Amino acid sequence: MIIGLTGGIGSGKTTVAKMFKKLGVPVYDSDKEAKKLMNQSKEMRAAIVDLFGKKAYKKGKLNRKFIAGAVFANKGLLSKLNAIVHPAVKSHFYDWAKKQAAPYVVQETALIFENGMEDRFDRVVLVTAPEEMRIKRVTARDKVSEEEVRARINNQLDDAHKKEKSDFVIENIDLETTRKQVETIHRELIKSPKVE
Repeated sequence: MIIGLTGGIGSGKTTVAKMFKKLGVPVYDSDKEAKKLMNQSKEMRAAIVDLFGKKAYKKGKLNRKFIAGAVFANKGLLSKLNAIVHPAVKSHFYDWAKKQAAPYVVQETALIFENGMEDRFDRVVLVTAPEEMRIKRVTARDKVSEEEVRARINNQLDDAHKKEKSDFVIENIDLETTRKQVETIHRELIKSPKVE
């Protein structure tokens, strides 16, 4: 079974992913793997340089600041970048998933609903938290302004919309309560038959 784990910025989906890992569930971090592929895959590097030019890589590593600035200024570039990255991550994920021996695997990915990817998963787990709490977490973690965080939040679908489409919702306010919710979902997933 393939479980999608998603949530808006600052909701704590990485914290929840770690809780699933502790229960012995294989977790694939799409963001981390995408960055690895963008640095290591020759085909992907060539496509990214074609799209952004030589400045896309600095000292052999992906120049994230330059690319972030470019896609922020031009949404068309973002969809072209996604057209390079998403198919590569998708096939890398499926290769990885086939090698796992657990009853289910989790793919942690931020924009399941924004990118219309919900059909790829047997179940979707959404992590939410109050907006003010999310803003506090991200400003502390990324050393960015409240305005920047609000802009990122506004670029994502709102939680109400995502809740309707999710199979499970974890309200991540207090770690102990979150852990209990993860354990409950884990028990349910182990019992539940695979969705065809």
